[in-house]
Amino acid sequence: MTREPFLGPSVLATTMAEPEVGLQIEVNELERKDVPNVTKSADVLAVAPAMPMRLVAPTENLGDVAAPTAHETAWGITTIGADTSPFTGQGVVVAVLDTGIDSDHPAFSGVQLVEKDFTGEGNGDQKGHGTHCAGTIFGRDTENMRIGVARGVTKALIGKVLGQNGGSSDQIVNAIQWAVENGAHVVSMSLGLDFPGYQKRLTDKLGFPPELSTSRALEGYRLNVQLFERLASLIRAQGAFLQPTVIVAAAGNESERQIDPSFEIAVSPPAVAEGVISVAAVGQGETGLVVAPFSNTGANVSAPGVGIVSAKAGGGLTSMSGTSMATPHVAGAVALWAERIQTIGGLSALQLTGRLIGSCVTDQLAAGFDPFDTGAGLVRAPQA
Repeated sequence: MTREPFLGPSVLATTMAEPEVGLQIEVNELERKDVPNVTKSADVLAVAPAMPMRLVAPTENLGDVAAPTAHETAWGITTIGADTSPFTGQGVVVAVLDTGIDSDHPAFSGVQLVEKDFTGEGNGDQKGHGTHCAGTIFGRDTENMRIGVARGVTKALIGKVLGQNGGSSDQIVNAIQWAVENGAHVVSMSLGLDFPGYQKRLTDKLGFPPELSTSRALEGYRLNVQLFERLASLIRAQGAFLQPTVIVAAAGNESERQIDPSFEIAVSPPAVAEGVISVAAVGQGETGLVVAPFSNTGANVSAPGVGIVSAKAGGGLTSMSGTSMATPHVAGAVALWAERIQTIGGLSALQLTGRLIGSCVTDQLAAGFDPFDTGAGLVRAPQA
C-alpha cells in the first residue's frame, strides 16, 4: 500500500487581513500529521482534500428542437411566472460555473461574457451543458422561442470548471471566489462531488483496501462540505463590503424512483452545504407538477427540470432533463428578485434568499407530493 499525503493535494483556505478581500486559496501537498498544526492558525478557514468534481449530467438529452412556426415560450419560463414578471434581471450580474459557453450563440447576443478557464483546456464548451444552462438563465429569444428567465442580464461571468475529465473542488472554490470578486449577485452550479470516483482512485492507484478507501473518502467528503459551508459564510459576510451573492446548486440526479419510490438519494455536495440553495427538478404530470424520478431528495427548492429547451452549443435549440436544468431556472429567478429588491431599497443576501424561498408555492404540485422531494416548493418570479 502506497503512503499518501493528506488525501492528495489539499485546498487550504485562509482569510485575508481585509474582510472585503475575502479568501486566499492555496493547493499544497500535506501529510496527515501536519494538518492539526496548519488548522491551529487563526487565519486558516478550512483545509480539505482536493476531490474530483463531475458534471450533474442530464439524465436525458432529448435532441435538437425544431424552430416553432410561431413564437413560443419554454414551459419552464411560464411555470415559474417569468413570462408575466415585469422584471428582467437588468443590472444584475450572473455567474455560471460549468463546462463553458458557446459565446457565438445568438442567444447571448448583447451580453458581455467574461470567460475564465479553470481547467487548462481553454474557453469554449465541448459538452454543451454550460451553454444550455446559461441559455435558461439569461438567453435571448432564439428561433421563435423564449428560453431565458432573466433576459435583461447584460453581464455574465462564465467560469469553465469542468473539462473533458471533470474538475476538482479546488477549482470550484477558486471559481466561486473569482465570481464574487467580479461582482456576481448569483452563482449557478450544476455539478457535484465525485465520491465513487475518489474512492476508486484511492483503491486503484494507492492500493487502499475497500474499508480504508471508504473511510478516507468519507473524511474528504465531510471536509469538503465544511469548506463550502465556510466559504458560503464568508461570502455572506463579504456582502457588507462587496455586492451580496447567492449560490445556487443542483441537487443531483442519482435517485431512481422509477425503479422503486423509496430509491431516493440525498442531495450531494456542494449543494448540500449550508448557505447554498439546493435545487430539485419537477416535471409535468397529469394532475400537476411531479418530482422527477432522478431528482435527489432533501433540496431547498424545486424548479422545472424535465424536457427543458434551451441553447445548443453550435447553434439552435436542444432539450435536456436533469436537476442541472432546474438550477438555472432558480438562478434566473434570483436575478429577477435581485432587480426587484434593488428598486425598493438596499439588497442583501439574506433578503434575496428570503424572498426567493418565501415566495415558493405548492399549488402547482400534484396532490400527495413529498416536501422532502420539493423543498419549500416551486420557485416563482416576482410579479410586482
